[in-house]
Amino acid sequence: MKQTYPFPTVSVFEVPFSKLNMKDTVKYLTEAVQSRQPHHVITANPIMVMTAVNNPDYKQMMRTAEMIVPDGTGIVWAAGVGGEPIEGRVTGFELLHELLKVGETYRWKFYLLGTTAEVIQEAAERLQMQYPAAIICGHRDGFFGPDEDSAVIEEIRAASPDVLFVARGADNQEPWIAQHKQALHVPVIMGVGGSFDIISGKLKRAPKVFQKLRLEWFYRLLKEPTRYKRMLALPKFVVKVLREKENVTKTG
Repeated sequence: MKQTYPFPTVSVFEVPFSKLNMKDTVKYLTEAVQSRQPHHVITANPIMVMTAVNNPDYKQMMRTAEMIVPDGTGIVWAAGVGGEPIEGRVTGFELLHELLKVGETYRWKFYLLGTTAEVIQEAAERLQMQYPAAIICGHRDGFFGPDEDSAVIEEIRAASPDVLFVARGADNQEPWIAQHKQALHVPVIMGVGGSFDIISGKLKRAPKVFQKLRLEWFYRLLKEPTRYKRMLALPKFVVKVLREKENVTKTG
């Protein structure tokens, strides 16, 4: 079912992105936690948009999310080309930290799901030290199949988190959240990709110079050459935006 949004959005090839800046995004999600109703937050980039373009089921899944934020610089660029500028990126990594900061004030509980047991353990310990007034109420690795979904959901529900961060890879994490968000009944559920790998120290975030030049994708490619097949979607996205900029439109 398509969502209606209580905030302005811009459609990039029928994927509706929030136009809220970081501050207003955090404010909206704070209210979402207080509502106690499940909110699926997708931090999306051009690769995910191209997946949606080529896969109607993936696009439909994305359109059921309560909020899609522009994680990639390409989304901000595309919105500008289409005449519907977005103030700036709202990256999943930074949004995760902003929510933990607010969580300290409200004593929110956070559950971390995904990646390997070693990485998630280290990420949980580091985040608890960094945000001592927030509560890391549980964590587990992301290596489980559909036959274990019920047990994982029950484990999360028992911990009763206010926010659930999921890192299982974009192809898996967003469909999994969409499928189970009502059963999970967590107010804010957000896919965070490789954030736990960076937090744990397994990977380094792109240096500031790469961030300023909007070349974080290139830094990741240098560090993880196996990502090149996924990265092939980026030039295709650029060409599609330039050819079909009329398909970037205001939606709310």
